[in-house]
Amino acid sequence: MTNETATTEPLVFCQPDGRRIKLTASVVAQLLRYAQHQLTDKEAGGVLIGRYLCDSDDIVVDQVTEPMPGDKRGRYFFHRAQKAHQHAIEQAWQASQGTRTYLGEWHTHPEAHPTPSGVDTGDWLRKLQQDQYFERLFFVIVGTQEVRVWCGSRKQAKLISLQSHPVES
Repeated sequence: MTNETATTEPLVFCQPDGRRIKLTASVVAQLLRYAQHQLTDKEAGGVLIGRYLCDSDDIVVDQVTEPMPGDKRGRYFFHRAQKAHQHAIEQAWQASQGTRTYLGEWHTHPEAHPTPSGVDTGDWLRKLQQDQYFERLFFVIVGTQEVRVWCGSRKQAKLISLQSHPVES
């Protein structure tokens, strides 16, 4: 199932154990603004910020950082400047009194149905080993026709492509 870039509906993805991760409609709209539809469009990216829901194993991404000064962007690469994005994570944590946190990374690819490159998977696996957050991290790639999500487990050091799930009303 694909998710068309014309929509600004929330997107929900299921993990193999049944847990869900939801990208809110406002986050989806933000991400889709950076889809690389033109040959001159550069990759964009940032971090995912959100929360684990009380009395549930589900996760909501309700904020993302957008490209910032210091980021390096090209048609086929994006390198995030750590300090500015880290500051946004810390601000979200403080403003929410510790309920909103870093959940992973996002970036764009100039392809309809995005797949991670070898550089992407290497970076993601390194983040799973180095980042000091929760046991799982999520990685979003925004394509020109589809948004895809992968989940990585710190314990297993492997990446799993998540399946899109219909949004419940």
